[in-house]
Amino acid sequence: MALQLSYEAFNKVLQELKNEYKIYAPIRLQGTGRFSDTDVVRYGEINRIEEMVIDEKAHFSPKEILFPITQTLFYYTSEEYQEPKEEDKKIIIFLRPCDIHGVMRLDQVFLKNGSLQDVYYERLREKVKFFMIECTEGFDNCFCVSMGTNQTESYSAAIRFGEELIIDFKDEELSPAFEGFGKTVDFSPEFIQKNKVEVRLPDTENIDNSLFEQDMWKEYSQRCIACGRCNFVCMTCSCWTMQDIAYEDNPNNGERRRVWAGCHVDGFTDMAGGHGFRKNYGDRMRYKTMHKIYDFKKRNGYHMCVGCGRCDDACPEYISFSNCINKVTQIVGEEQ
Repeated sequence: MALQLSYEAFNKVLQELKNEYKIYAPIRLQGTGRFSDTDVVRYGEINRIEEMVIDEKAHFSPKEILFPITQTLFYYTSEEYQEPKEEDKKIIIFLRPCDIHGVMRLDQVFLKNGSLQDVYYERLREKVKFFMIECTEGFDNCFCVSMGTNQTESYSAAIRFGEELIIDFKDEELSPAFEGFGKTVDFSPEFIQKNKVEVRLPDTENIDNSLFEQDMWKEYSQRCIACGRCNFVCMTCSCWTMQDIAYEDNPNNGERRRVWAGCHVDGFTDMAGGHGFRKNYGDRMRYKTMHKIYDFKKRNGYHMCVGCGRCDDACPEYISFSNCINKVTQIVGEEQ
């Protein structure tokens, strides 16, 4: 069922939903950008629909809601351990189709990658409902159409922004909050059909070991500074490391945390004895690229990258991942 309603009416719906849900959307954080006197757009809780930023791409993905940057797994003493208390409220996230596809990739990694599920991810994931933001134009560096992630049906509600809001909700659990608001209309969300950036994907069957020795990777050894920004803004990067935090007043007490890590960051592959894999930055770019458009697809049947373009947006050295994919395709041949 689709409803057309005013912003004021929708804010009343949000207040009703907030009794049961935490509601996250892209918001503007003033003065916290990576350059002085600039803003950043990232995900945070909202109380009113006007707080949302819809005319800019979020610099950070909604990944951090489901897979927190730092997550305490348990607290410990010398005799026992205890997991943190779970949040009772469920979660609503406003996000675009490419990011919904990104969550599906995270689901594959954390829930379907072998016989065991990641219980910490699973506990958050099962609470989440998606409110899909209709996206018909895209932004600079987006290439979701090339990746086949420009449209989806995996949402609880779809929303179109205009002079008034039009929302189509498929989840009947949401119906009570909307009773008495708006008028019924016909509405089917539209999706972008052409990006400014086009990516040609390689035929994975033509990839062999010779690709790993190509000179193209040397360019990234000279340009990459191993800051890891591309990993941390990416919707589908899912690597992490463990930290044990001992408390100063009693070193026998503390907590174990899961913390984001990334293949571009120094120390990621360090091993006992001082050995480390992929110390060369070009090797790290090669590893990430082939994971996004080769290894993951060979295992799961679809590419890991969703074409959001955030890695291109964030790179301080202006390294373009979409250009990198096209270079690989030029070498090995295009998908049929």
